[in-house]
Amino acid sequence: MMSPLRQQFRNWAFRRNPEAGPIVLNQRRIYILPTRQGLFFGFVLALMLLGDINYNLSLGYVLTFLLATTGALSMLYAFRNMAQLQVTAGRAEPVFAGEQASFILHFHNDTDLPRHQLVLHARDGHQTTFDLPARQASAIAFRIPATRRGWLASGQLGLYTEFPLGLFHAWSYLHFEQYCLVYPQPAAASPLPAATALHGTGMHSQEGDEDFAGLRNYQPGDALPRIAWKTLAREQEPQVKKFSANQGSERWLDWSLLPAAGDERKLELLARQVLDASAAQLHYGLRLPEAELPPDSSPAHRDACLKALALHGLDHTPPAVRRQADTSGQHLAARIAAWAGRKLRTPSAGKSQ
Repeated sequence: MMSPLRQQFRNWAFRRNPEAGPIVLNQRRIYILPTRQGLFFGFVLALMLLGDINYNLSLGYVLTFLLATTGALSMLYAFRNMAQLQVTAGRAEPVFAGEQASFILHFHNDTDLPRHQLVLHARDGHQTTFDLPARQASAIAFRIPATRRGWLASGQLGLYTEFPLGLFHAWSYLHFEQYCLVYPQPAAASPLPAATALHGTGMHSQEGDEDFAGLRNYQPGDALPRIAWKTLAREQEPQVKKFSANQGSERWLDWSLLPAAGDERKLELLARQVLDASAAQLHYGLRLPEAELPPDSSPAHRDACLKALALHGLDHTPPAVRRQADTSGQHLAARIAAWAGRKLRTPSAGKSQ
């Protein structure tokens, strides 16, 4: 019962919408409340004050007010430990489902005050603790489990500190437009589809023993029969003959050729095939029900294939871009409605005259 009410209060009291730009922690963004230890400390001070009043203890007054001053300074230092920090969002590298997505946050401390025992945490309980030296910037990696493929948002993160005495809890909220692309979890190793296009455009040359393909510099361990003796006789640098052999390299990783299984299982099988084909430096293409990527062998092609698998059946646009497009569309609709309203009012104004 209390959890939904607490969530509603948090959504009402604190910022809900993601922010794109850098965040500066000032007095409007930092909140402070006493911890359990702080409440107990205040209760003990109240008992001490009652005893001092009852027995008229001069030294008791000194001790009580000294401890109260220490508690007040603790609250001030807890606030200063977070004040004027500048936070910006970094890039999150893609991961596979089942791994930890690493969201990078850049903390800039432009003051002469070092910051201690800062804790960055999420609502699911994951957290990381770090310090910030004075006049330095640090990149903090916050890890969140990636349980399923698609776009994973960092969500609303909390930053708090209880430095120096643990009597006060100072905190703030960070909510960036930060997303990580999660690829499907690769299946177990399985044979790749057979190569196609053994003749024609699907052929490529790789090192072999059939056709002469030029010369290269000699390297220790090269076979003696392949040394180009004519270049050596002309007192040039030792060179070795290169030979090539045409190999059929076009391999299509086709959705329709996979065994009957669920969509997620097929995506896992294709993810494994993409990784194996890329590791073997093969020329491969990907066929999905809604897209086709032509054969290639570059790392960028591998990433494009994995992205297509990650977003299969999902919206390919990051949520931040979709939100901006919706907002701009609403603004455009409002401008058109306002313009149409002015046009409709103009004739009536002329007739009244």
